[in-house]
Amino acid sequence: MGRKCRDCMTRVPYATLIATLMCCVGVGVFCGTMYRGTTLTLRLFDDVFKLRIKWVEPVQLTFMVVGAGMGGLGLMILFVGCLSTGDTRNKVYRTWRGRVGGRISCAIFMGITYLLSLAWLLMFAALIIVTLLYTLAWFQCMHVPHNECIDYNQFSFMFPAGTPEEDKRVCSGERKLFCKDYVNHAEIMFILATVSAFLVILSLVHYLMCLAANYAHIKDQEKFMDLQEIQFLHESEMSTLPKDRF
Repeated sequence: MGRKCRDCMTRVPYATLIATLMCCVGVGVFCGTMYRGTTLTLRLFDDVFKLRIKWVEPVQLTFMVVGAGMGGLGLMILFVGCLSTGDTRNKVYRTWRGRVGGRISCAIFMGITYLLSLAWLLMFAALIIVTLLYTLAWFQCMHVPHNECIDYNQFSFMFPAGTPEEDKRVCSGERKLFCKDYVNHAEIMFILATVSAFLVILSLVHYLMCLAANYAHIKDQEKFMDLQEIQFLHESEMSTLPKDRF
């Protein structure tokens, strides 16, 4: 029983497993916080600035699709890692076709992971900008006197053309709704989304290292099989020699 347990433990790709856990946690937190953050942003623009944003709901659906896609990618890379670890590698990649297929699959996943890393870096940069904007709005809520309006006419590029100037101001009647109900909660959501995006980027970098190592292991498997074959032929020749020669 102990030997079987040790054999199973040697077949587990621990590095890929850690990367998969990081990816799943990061994507899960990202999707949840971004969905909540975009909902608060939609309600903020609707209730405070009297703007209707129609593209938020498709973006929220995109977050769900991204979460499912990243989860599926993580499981597929984990499967490739299992095939490339321990005794499983010796059985699966015993033939030439198996080794070629394994190297091609690793190369394809490396390309996909690299492109996803670039996409997540862009997302991370965009989240930093959004988080900074909400942080600035929160500082304005804290330091602008309550008897004055928070004026966003200097950020007119963020509003559609033709928006009245009075709709770009947050005055005392809407201040609590703007600051405590929307900005405070949305800032926390986007901070968590930024941290989770960074965690996803780390997991993708980890995936790249694991896939590169698996590619090298599969490539070295061919040399290992050649050495085994040479050793087997050598032992066969030695066994056929007459014993009186020794």
